[in-house]
Amino acid sequence: MPRFADVLAAPEAPSIVAVDIPIGLPERAGPGGRAAENAVRPLLGGRQSSVFSVPSRAALAAADYGEACRIAFASSEPPRKVSKQLFMLAPKIREVDANLRDDAEAAGRVFEVHPEVAFWRLNGERPLCEPKKVKGRCYDPGLALRRGLLVAAGFAADLVNGAPPKGAGPDDLLDAFACVAIARRIHAGLARPFPDPPARDACGLPMAIWA
Repeated sequence: MPRFADVLAAPEAPSIVAVDIPIGLPERAGPGGRAAENAVRPLLGGRQSSVFSVPSRAALAAADYGEACRIAFASSEPPRKVSKQLFMLAPKIREVDANLRDDAEAAGRVFEVHPEVAFWRLNGERPLCEPKKVKGRCYDPGLALRRGLLVAAGFAADLVNGAPPKGAGPDDLLDAFACVAIARRIHAGLARPFPDPPARDACGLPMAIWA
């Protein structure tokens, strides 16, 4: 689906949407980003670097990376720039943010998740011992570990081992299944937010990663 709004309006009428995008943007960023990032990093062992620090709402609204860094530096304590990886997601972050600020019903069924935190949960609340990528390339032992956890969580092996959609990689497919696993937990009332209870941004959106 080309737009996040299309997911919300899908004919399946999803009651829970789990998305790997920051929800709830701070006016000022603290050490390590939001409380959500700081709450989950210690859980992940060697995978902590997969959790990017979320800068201020104003920095994410910037037109280019240089401007974003200048604004982030002025709106964070201690002062810090925006990671390039996170800034690449800025258009999607703004898109999700706009949809949820404009639609209270949607905001009530959309939850922020993170694949590595999801796999931590599926792995018995233990950090994974293998990365999914090494030097930018998919790492077979790490993918096999994640596939095994997804099958154990109830996903069909032929789907977990299937080819990813056009434009996505094998790791993207597994991350998507991990997000579905947390959506199921949220629907069953088993998931919890990090931090608990969540803080809220100036627009009233919760700032928490669910698992």
